[in-house]
Amino acid sequence: MHDCSNVCTTVLTLSDRMSSRGGGTSLTRRNYRLSSDSDKARATGIVNEKLLSDYLHHVFPSTKHGPVASLRKPLGFQDLGGHLENLLSEEEPSEEIRDQPVEGRLGPQPVVLDHTSGFEGLLFVDDDLLGVIGHSNFSSIRATTCVYKGKWAYEVLISSQGLMQIGWCTLNCRFNQEEGVGDTPDSYAYDGNRVRKWNVTTTNYGKAAMIMMADVSSQSWAAGDIVSCLIDLDEGTITFCLNGQSLGTAFTNIKTGPGVAYFPSISLSFKESVAFNFGSRPLRYPVDGYLPLQNPPTSDLLKAQKLLGYVKNVLCSAIDTQEDRLLETDCAMWSLNGEPTVLITLAHIFNHFAPLMCKVYLVEDVLMNFLLGILEGGGSVDEHPLIQQLLDLFWLLMEDYEVNECLKQLMMSLLRAYRFSPIIPDLGFQIHYLRLTTAVLHHEKSRKYLLNNVLFDVLRSVVFFYIKTPLRVKEAGLEELIPTTWWPTHFDKEGKDERECKDESPDERLRRRAYERGCQRLKKRIEVVEELQVQILRLLLNNKDKTTGEASRYIFLNKFRKFLQENASNRGHPTALCPPEYMVCFLHRLITAVRTCWDEGNRKSLGSVRSEEAYVPPQLFYNGKVDYFDLQRLGGLLSHLKKTLKDDLASKANIIIDPAEIQAASMDDLDEDEESGAAQRPFGAAMGGALARPSWLSSPTLGRANRFLSTAAVSLMTPRRPLTQPEKVKVRTLAVEQRTEEDIEGSHGNDGLLLGRPVEEPEQPLADKSLLEIVDGIVMMYNLSVHQQLGKMVVVSDDVHEYAVALKDTEEKIARCPARRSDILDELQKSQKVFSEKLNHLSRRLAWINATIYSKEKMLDVYWLLCVCIRTIEHADNTGSLFAFTPEFYLNVAMNAYSALKNYFSPANSMEELPGYEETLTQLAAILAKHFADPRIVGTDIKDSLMQALASYVCYPQSLRAVERIPEEQRVAMMRNLLAPYEQRPWAQTNWILVRLWRGCGFGYRYTRLPHLLKTKPEDANLPSLQSK
Repeated sequence: MHDCSNVCTTVLTLSDRMSSRGGGTSLTRRNYRLSSDSDKARATGIVNEKLLSDYLHHVFPSTKHGPVASLRKPLGFQDLGGHLENLLSEEEPSEEIRDQPVEGRLGPQPVVLDHTSGFEGLLFVDDDLLGVIGHSNFSSIRATTCVYKGKWAYEVLISSQGLMQIGWCTLNCRFNQEEGVGDTPDSYAYDGNRVRKWNVTTTNYGKAAMIMMADVSSQSWAAGDIVSCLIDLDEGTITFCLNGQSLGTAFTNIKTGPGVAYFPSISLSFKESVAFNFGSRPLRYPVDGYLPLQNPPTSDLLKAQKLLGYVKNVLCSAIDTQEDRLLETDCAMWSLNGEPTVLITLAHIFNHFAPLMCKVYLVEDVLMNFLLGILEGGGSVDEHPLIQQLLDLFWLLMEDYEVNECLKQLMMSLLRAYRFSPIIPDLGFQIHYLRLTTAVLHHEKSRKYLLNNVLFDVLRSVVFFYIKTPLRVKEAGLEELIPTTWWPTHFDKEGKDERECKDESPDERLRRRAYERGCQRLKKRIEVVEELQVQILRLLLNNKDKTTGEASRYIFLNKFRKFLQENASNRGHPTALCPPEYMVCFLHRLITAVRTCWDEGNRKSLGSVRSEEAYVPPQLFYNGKVDYFDLQRLGGLLSHLKKTLKDDLASKANIIIDPAEIQAASMDDLDEDEESGAAQRPFGAAMGGALARPSWLSSPTLGRANRFLSTAAVSLMTPRRPLTQPEKVKVRTLAVEQRTEEDIEGSHGNDGLLLGRPVEEPEQPLADKSLLEIVDGIVMMYNLSVHQQLGKMVVVSDDVHEYAVALKDTEEKIARCPARRSDILDELQKSQKVFSEKLNHLSRRLAWINATIYSKEKMLDVYWLLCVCIRTIEHADNTGSLFAFTPEFYLNVAMNAYSALKNYFSPANSMEELPGYEETLTQLAAILAKHFADPRIVGTDIKDSLMQALASYVCYPQSLRAVERIPEEQRVAMMRNLLAPYEQRPWAQTNWILVRLWRGCGFGYRYTRLPHLLKTKPEDANLPSLQSK
């Protein structure tokens, strides 16, 4: 054997340095290249030359028929580079063939949206020029490439189900704010919202096909659908497909010939959004005979598949140096043990493989499918360590920028696949993609890179925690999961469903129980997805992975806070916000993950507060450690509170405010109008100018859309203050991105987030301070949009109730219908059939919504949030004047969470079954009774909300009893506050005048019946009146 000590020593040293999983090595594949001929000669001595040759021939087999093993040329590392080049060049098309233009297509490659001249109206377009959001009445845009011959296809990923017309147009088409694709002679479009096709005139299109694949009651497209647009210029036809299902030929005999070429195009209304795939990624639903508009990277695809095959050969092989032979092994059990031969072999492979993994098409088609294949066997992610080993290899053998791009593209592909996969009964697709996402995030270095740079900055990562509601019952397999449907058939005097009906027939009882069993089956399958989503969040909340820098939790916390800032600062701009349906799911998963982390820490710290008793300490509201983005405080503006309560802060919380800072804060408020006016000026004076904006203003799957296209060249969407510009003055505050673990958790006498503990606040230890800020963010999330979305989803339950009442009324009419009136009977039976079909659909859809949004577990989450707010308000109230620093949204969430528990989760779940229900009602009653007239609260809106909540509270027996249970001193104070307005003379005079008007002249109650219900005219002299004579 040759002397190989240098190579062996080098390779073993490198492998030792990266042996820890996800280690922070800065080594790149350059360290593994054999830089000189002498190195190559010595490297062959790692194992004997014959065994090395056999190993390399096994890893890199030639596809051409060659000599038998005993006669083939020996292969060593000195020859491996040339051998690998030859293998990769086999079957590769020549350069002339690759560069030859495809007949029938004109335009540049890659194909993107034409953001320079091919649009009309106001639009936001993503960085990749593939995603678009409408920002005016009816905006239009086309692609940069057209076709005039052959058969072509592209796909559109639907992110919102509103009004859009998707199809093809020629260069002669002229669009405006009223007419778009399909409204001109040479443009053709499909409108899945109205289920119609458009070419100047419009007709129904796709209903028959959608009835077959879906349901009569759900014929329009939905968010998460994929529309395939096919054009056959040889036959002159245009066809559309929805999720791979052909809707039939839409147009025939379209205009063709010299000078006629068709561009992919779309017109969409305000806030609607889509993402195009012209072929930059593999088409989700390819159609035989139709080519994507963009050429697939055939040569690179072939190379990547070959190289990945070589990697598999390495994983499935082992070298027995004692017996000088090769062994076949299970690749799932492969580990990187620092064997020099294996490392140098992999270095040669990655020298070619790494650059290819920067291309989205190859990552999605080759790498993602390979990694998914590793997880196909089932089992927990921890049982598949191969993915961790492969990620170690990536960081070891690839340049950092290559790994970064590869991981970014991989997460984009996973997010896209998760969002746009069809829903099947076992949710198999969603589970598959979430398991791979979990496996990738298990790798420490990869997780931290993705958290720092991708998950919140580039991707809509909150989509990973969303479980979309299927609009198509058949497509989602709900008929198989819930074969028997049921809906309430007994109602009380108020028309509400009777939860326990004594008159339920045996047949109704059987149907109800069969329906409930189906709902339980569905719930168990959804819980599998939810558990994976919680696992992802728990990985992101890991605060022990400090070997490679800052722990994941603190990176997540800062990104989460910026996410809340974007959503809190753009309430007037709906397109900039995280969709509320995403926020609901994200909130529930985050509550589960945070409570788990909280209780794990509680077990290690005896005597600390459990998650069931969680609250947010009041010092977070005034010590400046947490930014609330100018959200309203109970006592007014923060700058005003700093100025008026500076002495109280100094005496109660030991916080000193520099007078210069107070002056600066005052000047900041004075300058606000000027800043706002400057911010409202247009950012760009030319079309296609960039507009700085939050990451949520983007396509459904990709990242920040920073091109704002406007034919008027005027920006209509500008935040009041730029998000990147922090407030000029904060009391001892660091910018979110500048905070470290020490700033949050504190150390060596520094209390971190709990700086400035008032005397009234107990010294009992709480959870990790980072968890306190996340809980605070969860409360803010609920206030921003979650409560509103919970109210929206109740409409499905209301629809079930209305149709059930209508069906029961129709059945009663059928029973009373005379036999001789067959015509009426036929109409009633038709109505009965329609109502029954609608109820079958809605009852299954309601089962899904109850499992994902209104389940018992979700109700407990909202109840926990209510209790957190109540305890937080009670602790803040104990601080006296510092209570004014409390953000208003804590009181709002307390009132809204109670309303949701009372109105949204019934009748499936009852509030009376919640633990400690009566005590919580009493605590909330005490808060309402005390604070509706609290002088520390200055906002008129919050004071009105408190008064309305108290008025609602005393309207219902259970909550009224809660008011009666509050301490007598508080009840007396409440009554005095209620009667206080009457002590003012104007109120007494006004009431005296009104009473005289009502009882004297009587025009307040002039009519015994409402005028619009009377057949006679109001001026009729004989009209009954209460006027005094």
